[in-house]
Amino acid sequence: MSKEELLAEVLRLPRTERARLAEDVLSSLEESDEQIASAWISELERRSNEVAQGRVQLVDWETARGEILNELEHRRAGRSSS
Repeated sequence: MSKEELLAEVLRLPRTERARLAEDVLSSLEESDEQIASAWISELERRSNEVAQGRVQLVDWETARGEILNELEHRRAGRSSS
């Protein structure tokens, strides 16, 4: 069965069944919990090493929050003027 034939069959399904099928297909593209956990462990180790080696400068939450809010405001302003 070709992709086009499969799509035509799927589109004949009731809306709720199409939604369930779409959810199943999208879920099949996600990484497993183990893969996600492994990736986060690697990232946390990398960041921890950067801090321990003094390669990154830590900032307190209020400073980080302010920088994040300023960046969001800047991006929104850039988008609205386009």
